[in-house]
Amino acid sequence: MLANPSIKIAIDRGGTFTDCLGIIDGREEEIVVKLLSQDPANYADAPIEGIRRILEKATGRVFPRDQQLTTADFSNVSIRMGTTVATNALLERKGERHALLITKGFKDALRIGTQSRPKLFALNIQRPDVLYEDVVEVDERVTIEDYQQNPTPDKDGLLRRLNSDSDLRKGVSGR
Repeated sequence: MLANPSIKIAIDRGGTFTDCLGIIDGREEEIVVKLLSQDPANYADAPIEGIRRILEKATGRVFPRDQQLTTADFSNVSIRMGTTVATNALLERKGERHALLITKGFKDALRIGTQSRPKLFALNIQRPDVLYEDVVEVDERVTIEDYQQNPTPDKDGLLRRLNSDSDLRKGVSGR
């Protein structure tokens, strides 16, 4: 075991599984830890459990689950984490309702797409369902100099369309 190795940890937290990879400088092996993303009988948080297990294997030390990991001994540890949880919730249509706010005149941009499909001239086009509930067109433009020509959207129109969601109203109006 290296006394204080430099350790790189990468974590992919998904809705079902959490995958952790540990790479230790000076070793050719990689440490792979696969966990259920939710397993409250065994651990409170899958990414932290993955980090704990990798650190135990890398250092030979024991880090009890009931004790919080501290950064004092691990200034040489680098952690990168990505997650698909929000993407999965969106695709599965779970979670909060949402709308697409887009520049006026581009309401159908996502529905139309790039027109890159195998049978470009087919009359019966099978389109996937859109992931948003509503589309709100915002009256604004960004010029080549990156300035908005009309930075004030029609707030009354937006608020009327989004009246059922107070958090979104607050975000749009800034109040």
